[in-house]
Amino acid sequence: MAKSGYNVSFLLLLSMFLILLTFTNMVEGYNNLQPRDCKPRCTYRCSATSHKKPCMFFCQKCCATCLCVPRGVYGHKQTCPCYNNWKTQEGKPKCP
Repeated sequence: MAKSGYNVSFLLLLSMFLILLTFTNMVEGYNNLQPRDCKPRCTYRCSATSHKKPCMFFCQKCCATCLCVPRGVYGHKQTCPCYNNWKTQEGKPKCP
């Protein structure tokens, strides 16, 4: 009986860890990407715009530098500070 209780406790702890890991990834967006991850993340990020070529160009440039792409197709830039704070010479956001 004690061994069974140990297994249940271990599984509960493992489940809580996996839930926390999943929640952290959802909150932080796509942080800590590898450069190879940029194109698929940017393809999704730019999927809702009618200006796909410039969106993809700047998203991939930002991703390569910041190794982060905010979640979703719009907004949520606060989850990637580097991506959010990179501005053009005119002071406008560089990253889509």
